[in-house]
Amino acid sequence: MVVPLLSLHVKSLGASPTVAGIVGSSYGILQLFSSTLVGCWSDVVGKRSSLLVCILFSALGYLILGASTSVFLFALARVPVGIFKHTLSISRALLSDLVAEKERPLVIGQFNAASSVGFILGPMVGGYLTELDGGFYLTAFICFSVFILNAGLVWLFPWCEVKLSSAEKGLPARKDSAPWGRTDGHGQGAATPRQSTASARPARPPWLEVASTLRDMKGLVFSEMWDLFAVRLLMAVAVMLYYSNFVLALEERFGVRPRAAGYLISYSGALGALAGLALRPLLRLYQHDGRAILMHSSALTCLLLVLHATARSVAVAVLCSSLLAVSTAVGRTCITDLQLAAGGARASGAVIGMGQSVTAVGRIIAPLLSGLAQEVSPCGPPSLGAVLALVAIFLMSLNRARYGGGGGGGGGSDKLK
Repeated sequence: MVVPLLSLHVKSLGASPTVAGIVGSSYGILQLFSSTLVGCWSDVVGKRSSLLVCILFSALGYLILGASTSVFLFALARVPVGIFKHTLSISRALLSDLVAEKERPLVIGQFNAASSVGFILGPMVGGYLTELDGGFYLTAFICFSVFILNAGLVWLFPWCEVKLSSAEKGLPARKDSAPWGRTDGHGQGAATPRQSTASARPARPPWLEVASTLRDMKGLVFSEMWDLFAVRLLMAVAVMLYYSNFVLALEERFGVRPRAAGYLISYSGALGALAGLALRPLLRLYQHDGRAILMHSSALTCLLLVLHATARSVAVAVLCSSLLAVSTAVGRTCITDLQLAAGGARASGAVIGMGQSVTAVGRIIAPLLSGLAQEVSPCGPPSLGAVLALVAIFLMSLNRARYGGGGGGGGGSDKLK
């Protein structure tokens, strides 16, 4: 409801374009550094407690935003939101803890579908309310109220979760993880000697647990999961490049008005939501081979970016946009599931938080690359995105050979359980 209105509101408060850009960038910078920290913290203190804190601080940010009558208050309101608005990430981590590994891609896909519905309805509601007298402040207060309602639901809904120390997570011990290959069924369930003695160790302060988890995650990421995060970054930047000048390119190339382009974006968002709900038959078709689904969805994304960049008619552009919504929704779900499988569900918050930090880096890089590409042609951003997607596919192919997760060998050993 609020995000599409932020740039208009900060300009109405008298901010120059430069100041508005700095204030807008501050949110992404805070998210970049806070995603991994909050994720690790949620693993230490528990998902329910951390989710409640994040929801309440986010609500505070939108309450301040609803009372902002100056640029200073507007910037101040973005601070708690930038640091603590990781509710979707923690919710995904919580879901990964509550469901079986085989069902995880399906459940995360359904969760992403529900989120997509919110991103479709939110701008429509916010756009309607902002036309009322004092509409922005009303919208911000309603958003604050929704966060408070969410906090109440988290508090009331019961679930069982186990808080584990960093020693119990056993992150450095996961030398057998294979992001493009198999995750053994006993990998997460078998207790290592280090884990069996964890309960005998004295409890440490939460900040020491977070620091220990960050050290473990650093070793795991740079030794075993670097390729997963590299693929995530490349594909994220590729898709962001496509959307960066989507409205402008349609207007320059085909004369499509921004209003019609907005309808097309909402239509694509609806298709993305449906794709999340249709993951069950896709997983059954691929026999839960998450690596293969990610490879094929990335290849489809690359092809569609090329077709969109070379499209000569509006019909082809609309078709590409429709299929891209599906391929990117499936790809996001698969890359999240593969990260959790490689990093271990016991550190789900840290793994997902680090993935969000990687995406935040993409949000910083993509506008710069998009501006440079648009200097060449309106088709430049999607063309560059296709090149980056091709690099990601090549990287996945290399890891497929490295982990021996190829086609028919090994009796389907590359299938995720």
